[in-house]
Amino acid sequence: MKILIVEDEPQMLENMKSSLEREHYRVETADNYLSAIDKIGGYDYDCILLDITLPDGNGLELLQELKKMGKEEGVIVVSAKDSLEDRLKGLDLGADDYLPKPFHMAELNARVKAIIRRRNFEGSNIIEFGNVSVRPENRTVYINEQVLNLNRKEYDILMYLISNRQRLVTKSALAEHVWGDHIDQSDSFDFIYSQMKNLRKKLSDEKATIMIEAVYGVGYKLKDIQ
Repeated sequence: MKILIVEDEPQMLENMKSSLEREHYRVETADNYLSAIDKIGGYDYDCILLDITLPDGNGLELLQELKKMGKEEGVIVVSAKDSLEDRLKGLDLGADDYLPKPFHMAELNARVKAIIRRRNFEGSNIIEFGNVSVRPENRTVYINEQVLNLNRKEYDILMYLISNRQRLVTKSALAEHVWGDHIDQSDSFDFIYSQMKNLRKKLSDEKATIMIEAVYGVGYKLKDIQ
């Protein structure tokens, strides 16, 4: 899962980033309005942590722009402003949650997990597709209740495909989400092919009832073959 933190206070930004990376999220950051609008316009995220007070703009205006773009990221407003008016305005503009500073990082992690579960997996702690089940809390995958051993990238690929199981996922979108925003500077997608080959073989060897279908020249789609 990929998260964008929009926060101008350096130490707070680093603390949030480090805490979320320990939970195995891919984390991108922006410390001002212009940088944030550039990232939001160019990339997709599972959750955005948004400060209201930025040196060159207002986080609530950024939230308005996000909705104008038709983006569907979950948004948690994270701000020292804790007035009822600010909370209501943020929620009215489409924020999913409001976390006033100061806060414990454990609470931040819990709020992020709740947003991602609610938006991507209908609030469930266990995601099931065919005979494959995933428990995101401990990044564990099961086939018929037997653990499937995956490396970190294989797990991230599988989770992204399950999250988008109704869609055709392009190679560039998969690379961006799993490997980071600057992957478009890469000359080829060979690194995806090797990870994908290993993941498909593991699913097949363990008799998963789902398969990753390659759409030549475009990307991949997850299919239930029961």
